[in-house]
Amino acid sequence: MDAVAGTAGYRGPAEVRARAPGKIILAGEHAVVHGSAAVAAATDLYTRSSLLLRPTGAPAHPGFFGSSFCRVAAAGTLLTAPLSRCHAGEGGGADSGAVELYLRDSGLTFSWPCLRLRGALGEEISANPGVPAPCSPDQLATIARLLEDQEIPEAKIWLSAGLSAFLFLYTSILGCRPGKAVVTSDLPMGAGLGSSSALCVSMSGALLTAAGAVSVGAHRGAEGWEVLGKGDLELVNQWAFQGEKIIHGKPFGIDNSVSTFGKMIKFKKGELTNLESRNPVKMLITDTRVGRNTKALVAGVSERASRHPDAMASVFHTMASFPSWFYKINTIQLMCDFC
Repeated sequence: MDAVAGTAGYRGPAEVRARAPGKIILAGEHAVVHGSAAVAAATDLYTRSSLLLRPTGAPAHPGFFGSSFCRVAAAGTLLTAPLSRCHAGEGGGADSGAVELYLRDSGLTFSWPCLRLRGALGEEISANPGVPAPCSPDQLATIARLLEDQEIPEAKIWLSAGLSAFLFLYTSILGCRPGKAVVTSDLPMGAGLGSSSALCVSMSGALLTAAGAVSVGAHRGAEGWEVLGKGDLELVNQWAFQGEKIIHGKPFGIDNSVSTFGKMIKFKKGELTNLESRNPVKMLITDTRVGRNTKALVAGVSERASRHPDAMASVFHTMASFPSWFYKINTIQLMCDFC
């Protein structure tokens, strides 16, 4: 995950942009949920989240998200290039007293007045960005009621889980601070390429940077993106995992881990091992345009495992061998690189 921030002379950056890659599981999918190892790699397809916040103490006015605000952000010391366009007008004018989300690819805007959020969530809003905490059942039920305020098109009702994760992450990290988030993605949804984890990681990174919970400015990578330190990435990963749990129920954590740390990893029972190779792994990814529901697929495998424990144990044992073979092949290739 990478981030870029622009400053505007108040606590936290005026604009933060973060991006996170999708993922592909090379071996061990589903079996990893039941304790086996899996190998996954990040792709070069990204989800990008940008966050604009009203400066503390600044008067609310309709042009807050207009061009002058974007120019201030573009002039920030951490932003290496001017924004190609401002977010003003995308999805309608932003209410400076609201939390707004604009999904640019879908052309949909969702907005919650801060008064409504405070009234609904009450004491459940306690911004504590440094301590990732799960979404409680009561909080999730309240968020579901907040979604009822939105006119979600029936054809887009599948967005509800992602909207719930967004509201949880935003209010948990920033409280009810007015702001506007804009999300765009290269990743097709429901294709098994980690679109939800890339959303949770990029949004968590943007929110935590805006909250001042992670450090930027220490290291700048490609294209002017800030590369966060390991400890900051761990914090982003933990928050993203909480968002993933809202979307998928009981995720195993490999998706958000790959999206956060990138490259290729071996993942088993929460333990992450980086797989290094001097030669890039070439993959051909084909989008069949056949949607899939990860939550339903994982539940289906678990149901079969409970009905046929012996048979499924044999299947999991066989599946567990593939990541080991892949790891050995990659290690041998790495050794040959030095021959």
